[in-house]
Amino acid sequence: MRAGAATAAVAAAVLLGAGTLLLATTTDAPVGGSAARPAAVVRPAAADAAARTAGDPSRNRAGAPLVIAHRGASAYAPENTLAAVDKADGLGFDWVENDVQLTRDGVLVVIHDTGLKRTTDAEEVFPDRAPWAVKDFTAAEIARLDAGSWFGPRYAGARVPTLQQYLRRIGRNDQNLLLEIKSPEIYPGIERATLRVLRQEGWLDREHVRSRLVIQSFGAGSVRKVHEQHPDVITGLLGTPAVADLPSYAEFTDRINPSHAAVSREYVAAVHALKGAHGKRLQVNTWTVNDAAQAHRVARYGVDGVITNAPDVVRKATG
Repeated sequence: MRAGAATAAVAAAVLLGAGTLLLATTTDAPVGGSAARPAAVVRPAAADAAARTAGDPSRNRAGAPLVIAHRGASAYAPENTLAAVDKADGLGFDWVENDVQLTRDGVLVVIHDTGLKRTTDAEEVFPDRAPWAVKDFTAAEIARLDAGSWFGPRYAGARVPTLQQYLRRIGRNDQNLLLEIKSPEIYPGIERATLRVLRQEGWLDREHVRSRLVIQSFGAGSVRKVHEQHPDVITGLLGTPAVADLPSYAEFTDRINPSHAAVSREYVAAVHALKGAHGKRLQVNTWTVNDAAQAHRVARYGVDGVITNAPDVVRKATG
């Protein structure tokens, strides 16, 4: 996820509960850039499987904001990998967020940056292929890359998953998906390609489109295409549109998902005052919240969901 221009990575130490210490970071890197990498967790909070979120894709059973694991539990495992998905599952979280892009041969892969350099060893494996853009590599070439060593030696050999591989893993874990279409302006047809893979893997049946899948993007045109091509799918628009423009977006989306730095109580109330594309109240999922203070603040504003690298931290803070 990004917020227009690059957002600097910020490290913060958060003291939680009885001495549980986490080093959290905001990792909304410039797309295609070599941003600062998230700091390692010194001691993650204990898993609490009984507190899993489930059901309605906006709020959990207790009425607190739904907690969504950003790129998987990416504070604890390399982002957008199957290891990060499994870590979120181990911590007891049903909802995970990911990013999809298209390879040169038209395969959807799960990776955030439009460049491979930050989170893989593409520079070493393919030294003559700068700037190592995802769109310039085939799926087979990307499958050769190590997408885990940058995070830590424990994850050496982790791969960039295809969307098909990713869906099968979260299906096995019985998890739900907030899928972001990345940079649609450089991937013509990515919306149709994404829906095709989702359909092939059984993710466009009634159960999934009703309560287990949301598709979002920073590109309003991309969100509109998804809505037009498969009107049943719940969609989200990333960013903070002007309040005056919200009614026009509500025609084809169900979520307005702003950065935590841009959200306010008044903005949430303005979004909630409208009905979205499926006739239900427009909802707000804010990102990327990685410490208790931020979590408390956005929860007080009445957001419906919180997207976070450290889902256990946000769950502990918001109850």
